[in-house]
Amino acid sequence: MEMEFKIHDFEGPLDLLLHLIKDAKMDIMNIEIEAITNQYMNFLQEQEKMNLEISSEYLVLAAELLEIKSRLLIPNNQMEMEEETEEDPRTELVNRLLEYQAYKDVTKVLQEKELLRKDIYTKAPENIKNYVQQEHEICSNVSLDDLIAAFQKYYQRKLDAQPLHTKVTLKEISVSSRRHDIRNLLKEKKKVSFFELFPVVSKEYIVATFLAILEMAKNLEIKITQKNTFDDIICEVYESE
Repeated sequence: MEMEFKIHDFEGPLDLLLHLIKDAKMDIMNIEIEAITNQYMNFLQEQEKMNLEISSEYLVLAAELLEIKSRLLIPNNQMEMEEETEEDPRTELVNRLLEYQAYKDVTKVLQEKELLRKDIYTKAPENIKNYVQQEHEICSNVSLDDLIAAFQKYYQRKLDAQPLHTKVTLKEISVSSRRHDIRNLLKEKKKVSFFELFPVVSKEYIVATFLAILEMAKNLEIKITQKNTFDDIICEVYESE
C-alpha cells in the first residue's frame, strides 16, 4: 500500500526519515538502510509527480542514504583479509537522528508548557495604601519593640520580687478574657499605665495580656502613648478625632 505525503507535513529531511523508520517499525539503532532508502526515494518521486518543489536538503539526505546503501552492498575484500572491522556507515546518520529526536521531544514539552502558561495570568504589585480608607495613629512614639522590652523588664522585676516558696495553680487565660478585663478597667479609669495591665505575674497571663493589648490597639480600641524616652507608657481609650 503506497502512502502519499505532502512535503510540508515534515519539518525537514530528518523529520521525514524518522517518520519512515517509525512507520516501518524499525529499530533506529539498526536501520534497514536498503528498505528505508527505497521508501525515502519513493517519497521524493511522489513529490515530483505532484509537481511539488523539493527542498535541496531533502536531496542531500537522499544522496547520503544512497551512499550508505552502496557502502553496505559492496563487500570490502581488503578489510576482510585484514580481519579488521569497518565502522558501520550508518553510525553518523543514527547519531544525527537520535540528536534530532531529542530536540523534537524537548520542543514538544516546551510547547505543552507554553499552552499551560497561556492559562496563567499575573498582576503587577500595587501600593496597598490605595486600599486603606483612613490611617489611624494608635501608638505615639512607641514601637512594638518598645512594648516588648517594657514588659520583659517588668516581668523580670516581678519574678525577682516573688517569694521563694509559691503555690502554682493551673488556670486558663485567654486573650478574649484579658480584652474584657482591660475594657472594664479603662471604662473605670479611662487612662492607665501599661504596667497596670499586668497584675498577675505568670508567663501565660503576660502573653495573653500582651496579645490582647496589641489586638485592641489594632482594632482602634485603645491608644498607646509615651511622651519621652523612658517615660511611663500610657494606655487609654481610643477616641477618633
